[in-house]
Amino acid sequence: MSLAEELAQERRARLAAERLLELKQAELSAANEKLARHAWSLSEQIIEQREEVAVVRTRAEELQGENRRVRHDLERASAAAEVAERRLWDSLETIRDGFAVFDRNDAMVAANSSYLSIFDGMECVAPGIRYPEIVQILVEEGIVDTEGMSPGEWVCSMLERWRSETLEPRVMKLWNGQFIRLVDRRSANGDTVSLGLNITESVLREEELREARLKAEAANRAKSSFLARMSHELRTPMNGILGMADLLAETDLSEEQRLFLDTIRSSSEALLVLINDVLDFSKMEAGKFSLRTERFDLEACIHEVLAQFQSAVKDSGVELIIDYDLFLPTVFEGDAGRIRQILTNLVGNAVKFTSAGHVMVRVVGLPQEAGRYRLHVTVEDTGIGVPEGMAEHIFGEFNQVEDETDRKYEGTGLGLAITRQLVELMGGEVWVESEEGAGACFGFHVSLPAPEEERSPAMALPGWARRVIVVSSPALSADVLARQMSAMGMEVVSMKAEEVGPARASAQSDIILIDQNTPPGSGLAALRAIRETGVDCHVFLLYSGPPPKLREEDGPVTALKKPTSRRALLAALSRAEASGRAGAAGPEDGRAGARRRMRVLAAEDNQTNRLVFSKLLDKLNIDLELAENGHEAVEKWRSFRPDIVFMDISMPGMDGKEATRLIREAEVGRGHTPIVAMTAHAMAGDEEETLAAGLDHYLTKPLRREAILALIRDAVPDGVEPVVADAGQQREPEQPLNVGQG
Repeated sequence: MSLAEELAQERRARLAAERLLELKQAELSAANEKLARHAWSLSEQIIEQREEVAVVRTRAEELQGENRRVRHDLERASAAAEVAERRLWDSLETIRDGFAVFDRNDAMVAANSSYLSIFDGMECVAPGIRYPEIVQILVEEGIVDTEGMSPGEWVCSMLERWRSETLEPRVMKLWNGQFIRLVDRRSANGDTVSLGLNITESVLREEELREARLKAEAANRAKSSFLARMSHELRTPMNGILGMADLLAETDLSEEQRLFLDTIRSSSEALLVLINDVLDFSKMEAGKFSLRTERFDLEACIHEVLAQFQSAVKDSGVELIIDYDLFLPTVFEGDAGRIRQILTNLVGNAVKFTSAGHVMVRVVGLPQEAGRYRLHVTVEDTGIGVPEGMAEHIFGEFNQVEDETDRKYEGTGLGLAITRQLVELMGGEVWVESEEGAGACFGFHVSLPAPEEERSPAMALPGWARRVIVVSSPALSADVLARQMSAMGMEVVSMKAEEVGPARASAQSDIILIDQNTPPGSGLAALRAIRETGVDCHVFLLYSGPPPKLREEDGPVTALKKPTSRRALLAALSRAEASGRAGAAGPEDGRAGARRRMRVLAAEDNQTNRLVFSKLLDKLNIDLELAENGHEAVEKWRSFRPDIVFMDISMPGMDGKEATRLIREAEVGRGHTPIVAMTAHAMAGDEEETLAAGLDHYLTKPLRREAILALIRDAVPDGVEPVVADAGQQREPEQPLNVGQG
């Protein structure tokens, strides 16, 4: 091989080596670059890992601190729990009541010493014992008193209670007389917490209270029995005293005798008020005030109340007046007896403290829904009044205005307290408005229903009655009556007596209204002075006290007793029209063709009361039969056939209730006979019990003539003679009633 070829071959080899070197250098450079990148990546990872390690180390250090704190807190909590548990059990150990916990398998978990003490140290009664075993031990060891149950029955009842869904409390009596009240409750995990409360002291206290209550009830029954007995025993002689006093007042007496009689009557009335107040207070104290509903005439009720006080005011000249809203019904449904009692208390209070002037009962009202009326009743007087600041005081029990050391006015001080209780029982309110020395106004409001047929009061006047001349200067009662006539559509003219003659009142169109107290002289003097001038129209003469004695020459006159009700006024106008306004008005009961007198039977075992009753009715046109006991009352009812029976309730042999029952059985198919109870029983529930026995009405002794007459009038049957003439139209004995001209 030539040198050139060798050089060329060497050059080619060198170039190939250089190219290989370059290639290797490039590969090495790429590897170095890759290695550098990998090293950089590793460096970054190392840095990140170092940071993570630092964070982990820091977190580990923090967790280590937290672990130390948690461990410390756990140690403190564990210590506190141990203290709390120790305190809890120490507390449970100090109480007298037993405490135990049972698991869901009825095994005892824990119990305090009180719970275990009743087992008297029995080692078997400890945590782990089951509840049924405990119940069995209680019976077998005689620890409990099974109270009449057999041991097996008692165990079954206890286990049945333990397994029920609701664990009702149960009282268990131990052998030593102690009483344990078991109160158990299940927890959410199925455990049962059992408490054994020692209620021995409470049971003994309850027993003491029960015995005390029995003694108190016995004492209360004794008090009620005593009050009922005393009420009956006092009212029976009071009936004789007041009845005879009323009869004696109608005889001719000297001035001194009448003074003695008035003293007897006023003292008896005062005693009766005291009896009623004490009885009512006992009812109020016992919360036994009750209401009964019946239909009654409110206006008539007010008139009856005022009639009771006429004798009390006749010497003082105090005028008793009623101002009843003409557009208000008179018949309502409610407790008439309680309404009358309220009115009696208020009017009696006003009369007691009024020595001159008047006492007026004013009634107004407004219709409400469902036929009810809101009634406002006021009792106004011109008496001593009530001092400022004493208005609330006088409604208290036993309270009066004056000082106890200087009592001018007698009384119990219970009337207004009882009145407030009654009004509030009816859902109303009572109040007083007064100025010391200028009179007082006591009022109350209640809401009562009125029967539908009574809601539009009839106030039709005779067609001839167009004008009324009022001769009064002044008289409040005449003014009230005149205002009522004006409300009914009449023209009202006021004149003096001497002015009537020149005015020439026409007999065809005018009525003259004269008050008996018209000055100068009297109403009779004014009437006769008017008649002398030739005026012959009809005259209505208002009077209080004894009826005026009229003469023939007095002309057509109707005497109206004050206060006058609208019914009496309309009846008087009708009688005046019927008599031609110039003749006699007919008697109160003018049934034509009467064939017999009304028959009245009264049963009363007390001789004095029989005498009083017969004398009270001796001026009536009736046939009166008296019976001394229930047996005789029934027999006389069969033979006498009375139109009404007045029945005493307490009679020997057969009382009034039994006699009434026999009469009711015998009268089936023969018509109903009204029977009225006459009784001295006035305690709570007596009226309801009496009426439930079949009687129709209830009168308490002492009996009032007005009440008896009202019941007789209501019971007058058709076909009998008039029972009584209008008491307000009495004249001198030799003259007929209501003598007129023509």
